[in-house]
Amino acid sequence: MGAINGKEFIERMDRLNKEIWLDGERLEGKISEHPAFRGLLQSKASLYDFQFDLTLKEKLTFLSDETEERIGLSYLQPRTKEDLKRRRTMIEIWARHTNGLMGRSPDYMNSVVMAFASSALFLKGSENCFPENIISLYERARNQDLSFTHTFITPQVNRSQINFEKSKEPIAAKIVGKNEKGIIIKGARLLATQGGLTDEVLVYSAGGVTNDADAYAFSIPSDTKGLKFLCRESFVGGESAFDYPLSSRYEEMDTILVFDNVVVPWERVFFYENVDAANEFMEKSSFYHHAYHQAITRQVVKTEFLLGLAESLSDTINVCGYQHIQEKLSEIIIGLETMRALLLKSEEEAELDEWGYMRPSLIPLKVASNVFPKIYPRFSEIIQLIGASGMVTLPTEKDFNSPIKQDLESYLQGSRKNAEDRVKLFRLAWDLTMSSFGTRQTQYERYFFGDPVRLSSGLYQTYPKEEYCKRIKDLLDLKE
Repeated sequence: MGAINGKEFIERMDRLNKEIWLDGERLEGKISEHPAFRGLLQSKASLYDFQFDLTLKEKLTFLSDETEERIGLSYLQPRTKEDLKRRRTMIEIWARHTNGLMGRSPDYMNSVVMAFASSALFLKGSENCFPENIISLYERARNQDLSFTHTFITPQVNRSQINFEKSKEPIAAKIVGKNEKGIIIKGARLLATQGGLTDEVLVYSAGGVTNDADAYAFSIPSDTKGLKFLCRESFVGGESAFDYPLSSRYEEMDTILVFDNVVVPWERVFFYENVDAANEFMEKSSFYHHAYHQAITRQVVKTEFLLGLAESLSDTINVCGYQHIQEKLSEIIIGLETMRALLLKSEEEAELDEWGYMRPSLIPLKVASNVFPKIYPRFSEIIQLIGASGMVTLPTEKDFNSPIKQDLESYLQGSRKNAEDRVKLFRLAWDLTMSSFGTRQTQYERYFFGDPVRLSSGLYQTYPKEEYCKRIKDLLDLKE
């Protein structure tokens, strides 16, 4: 089959009989027609359609040596630095189409699946490990252009450093049994973004595992029996692209996954009851290299969007000449160029791993992943500060189609825009920074790769500091 188009993606989502719960009700009918998901699915479909655009096809797909079909380029296993740049170009094209606002565009998880497969041989020969199943998943995903969500976070019952679950029934999803068909999972996992809106769910342990019941990894179809997706409240403000230019298109639902004695077939299991594999595979694989590479590329594009919006607001109300406004805009420019430089550095310093695949350098990507959670909330604040009271008194599309239109045109015009265009721009700024959709975007970027304190600690622990310490020792002629 190879790369699919948007129509095929929508049809596939509608065919899957997933158990999705929203606002106390189980959803029935075509998921693509539900108000909470319609805009997002159409936006995702447009990404798949790009794969068949004659001007973009070579940049978004590659020709499979095995099937001679065109494959989505996010599945490309890079062998050279040029391959990494090809992957970045593809990610940039998709990200610019969504302005970097779709954190779980299909290329993110495609990159994860590709990275797992590229490093699968790390598990070869280990007890209860099936690297061939990872490779099989990758080949199936690549050849069918499958989409994924993932989950690796356990419920926040007790976040103390030492916590032993005392409940009789599992809270965090665990292996509760095995039979001839596979392993049996019961309990919950959190934060599956776009849960129920993908072909499959990738489930794995992200380290810190101490017992066999928590040590597992697998991928299953989203309509697997016993799998439930519990949705939070939808942040789609409404269908009007005038009133809600972002949430109507890019609202990504976050879900809790409930496993009600879900049987995971043996051929779907990557490893089970192996604590070492659960704690080491993520670190030893190229997961972080390629997940960071995709995410930082998207965040660079998102920062470009923020800069364009902040400059447009300033120009519309003619405040670009003030130095304090220029200082704020320069903050965004500095953030953008810093993120871009770190991304390019990761590619320039890329190296082949032991299995012959090219990995972008992790240190620059880790630095970028520590920078962005701090600068994004600030950039959101800058947009709020530039917009000031204009972010609050915002009429709707219906207002402009009512008898008060003439009043609005008189009193809400900008120095360089008519009232309707000015309001469109300010509603965009509001939807990005002040609506429920916008505040979720801020929280999402704060915790995209996890707890910022742990990210900083991880960077400190892995950064090569010895050379710099040696300089101090040599200068002072210190004795060991």
